Amino acid sequence: MQNDLVRRVAAEFFGTFWLVFGGCGAAVLAATFPHTGIGFVGVAFAFGLTVLTMAYAVGHISGGHFNPAVTVGLWSAGRHVSELVVPYIIAQVVGAIVAAAVLHVIASGQPGWVAGGFASNGYGDLSPGKYSLGAAALTEFLATFFFLFIIIGSTSKGAAAGFAGIPIGLGLTLIHLITIPVTNTSVNPARSTGPALFAGGAYISQLWLFWLAPLAGAVIAGLLARWLYEPESIAGTIVVEERRVA
Repeated sequence: MQNDLVRRVAAEFFGTFWLVFGGCGAAVLAATFPHTGIGFVGVAFAFGLTVLTMAYAVGHISGGHFNPAVTVGLWSAGRHVSELVVPYIIAQVVGAIVAAAVLHVIASGQPGWVAGGFASNGYGDLSPGKYSLGAAALTEFLATFFFLFIIIGSTSKGAAAGFAGIPIGLGLTLIHLITIPVTNTSVNPARSTGPALFAGGAYISQLWLFWLAPLAGAVIAGLLARWLYEPESIAGTIVVEERRVA
């Protein structure tokens, strides 16, 4: 049991590390490099691809959450045991912080580089489009709600087996395409925490929203899923033993 827990949290650590390093790394290193970078679209696909690739790499070990909101949302949907909620969230946050630290070391290797927002999330003056607190909160709530809706639906009984990583990864891509101008897209408290610690100051002071809104959206989605994806009743069966006469 202990070995299984270690494997699970290790998978969540590496998955979240890859999400932050790949997604935020695309934003910090490649979005505007040098003047014709990958832009919003490229960053959106980078985040989606991190989840898609890690879903197949370690999803069979831990379930492939890589996000405290996903863990809490699946728990509220009855898809995740209570004992694993805190260990998963700790592994995810640590993975995000380590990834942000590695990304900071790499980015600072460029002469004259300035961290700036360091791909952090924000509202008001820290929002890419200067969107208000209310707009940012609603955006993060709805985006996380539908992200969990996609995750739960694509992993439910009756969904195409073995293909869940594709709609989940593309769903995260779509969410980024919509919401980057508003909040720089969180839907993931761990992803928000890692970069904010290095951007510092006001970004840290706004971090509360990027825990509260995603977690609220995830819990509501999980509770709704309990009704929408109601477990099928199990019919009783009689097993007849075959007896052979020698």
